[in-house]
Amino acid sequence: MSERVFTEQELKKYDGSRKNPVYVAYNGLVYDVTASPHWHSGMHRNLHFPGQDLTSELADAPHSDLVFRKFPVVGILKIM
Repeated sequence: MSERVFTEQELKKYDGSRKNPVYVAYNGLVYDVTASPHWHSGMHRNLHFPGQDLTSELADAPHSDLVFRKFPVVGILKIM
């Protein structure tokens, strides 16, 4: 796992715009979901924004947190 630490403000920059990768956080880890076709339009299923912490939103998802195993961890999220 990468030792890079992201603040919530830094994470917001990774929204897929300006050729940036798409990152999301879950349970304190930051994942690169750029390769997922579900994030190519910017939002995931018109429900979740890229560059954000999705921890509180996963309870309503039709899948478990195992979905994150498909994606590389690029750092940790520091909540201030």
